Parts: sequence; structure tokens; C-alpha cells
Amino acid sequence: MIVTTEKNIKEPRITLLGAGPGDPDLITLKGVKALKTADVVLYDALVNEELLEFATESAVKVYVGKRSGDHTHSQDSINKLMVDYALNYGHVVRLKGGDPFVFGRGFEELDFAASYSIPTVVIPGISSSIGVPGMQNIPVTHRGLSESFWVITGTTSSGKISNDVYEAARTKATIVVLMGVHKLAEITEIFKKEGKNKLPVAVIQSGTTNNEKVAVGIVDTIVEIVEENKITSPALIVFGEVVSLHPKFQPIKEFYDIIAEE
Repeated sequence: MIVTTEKNIKEPRITLLGAGPGDPDLITLKGVKALKTADVVLYDALVNEELLEFATESAVKVYVGKRSGDHTHSQDSINKLMVDYALNYGHVVRLKGGDPFVFGRGFEELDFAASYSIPTVVIPGISSSIGVPGMQNIPVTHRGLSESFWVITGTTSSGKISNDVYEAARTKATIVVLMGVHKLAEITEIFKKEGKNKLPVAVIQSGTTNNEKVAVGIVDTIVEIVEENKITSPALIVFGEVVSLHPKFQPIKEFYDIIAEE
């Protein structure tokens, strides 16, 4: 348990804050205001550390990991740290990549804080599932191409592919798969079984950051293209006709149009 002197104790409160997909400029103004009043910032691995500069020098900054291959702290440990710091320091900003409620386990933290009667507010962030494709000029919906979109985790807590991927592959919706790049080969096989071998696909690594990489192809070719470009996590996958709007897809489309004419 963290201990401090009684005279320094402030009213405990917690802010669950979405940092956005990676570019520090994509945090909300309300989020910046929260950071400026933080006594403690608990931040994840996918958070751009430039955002910590909005907090005061006296604020305690604690890295808590939470990404594929990096579990510095368990979720249970993070919950307890969050409450301990709030009770002993005051305002805790729990800074999470993307949006806290899109595969961010934000409600678990909200619920844990409520069990200690600590006032908690949520400040949404731009989810990578929409923001990252968008900044690549890939709309998740587009008239005539896609009337809806699914956001799915590629890997469940048991390490298996989500059953929702099988359901989504049968639809005409745009499918955004988070945390699935290491199972890309298995996921593309699911789409092939639905006869979607020529469906456009994009894989975007470290979207909105200086380390961004993009691979564009079709279901039949995307695994090879991703390997050639050495794309790895963190990355998301976009399946759908909307990917055909990406500039890199135009040569692919022209190639298959020529083949179709022959």
C-alpha cells in the first residue's frame, strides 16, 4: 500500500482517459485539461509518452505496460494501483491507448473504483479502429460499398480467434480486427472459406505515428505482403471493399481488371 502524510491527502478521484491511436495531437482538449490537473498518471505501453508533458513536473508518472508481449502489471494489479494512488495522492488519470471502452478493459477499472466509492469520470479517446483507417483515407463506411462496420478482437483471452470473426466474414460489412496480426494467416483462411479471396485488405502498423507502415492487398496476397514489409504488432487489419479506396489499391485493381478482360 502507498503511504503519504495526512496533510498532503487530496480528495480521491479517477479519470479514465483515452489517449487516441498514437499521434499525441489526437488527444481531446478535455483530456489535456485532465492531465494538467493529475497528481498521478498511470499510462499504458501504447500511449505516446509526449502526452506526459501535459502533466505537472510534480505529478507521479507510472508505466503499467499492457500490450501484446508486455504485461508489466496484471489488470488486477493496475486496478489496485489506481485505487491506492487515488486514496493517497488525489487525482489519478488512467491514461489508456485509443478509447478506454474499445477493448481497453475500461469498465473493469470503472467498476473497481466504484467498489471503493471513488468518483470516476470517463473521457473518450479516438479509437484506432476508426481513426487509423481514416487517416489512411479508408472510411469504415461508404455509400455503395459498406453500410456498417464490425470491430473485433483477433485473439481472445484464451488465445483463440474470436468466433465473431467467422460471423463477420459472412457479411458485407467493413471488418476491423484489432490484436490479430499474429493470426493473420488463420484469419484470412476464414475469409477464403467464404469465397472472399479477392476482398481488399489493409494492415496498418503503428497507425498515426512516425513508425506507421501500411500493407494493402487482397485476402489471397495480404499475408505475403505483410511478411515482405516486415509488419508486426501493434497493427490492425481492415477487411472490406472500402480498402479499394486507398491509393495503394489502385494498381492492384487495374491488374485484376486486365486479367478479367483476358
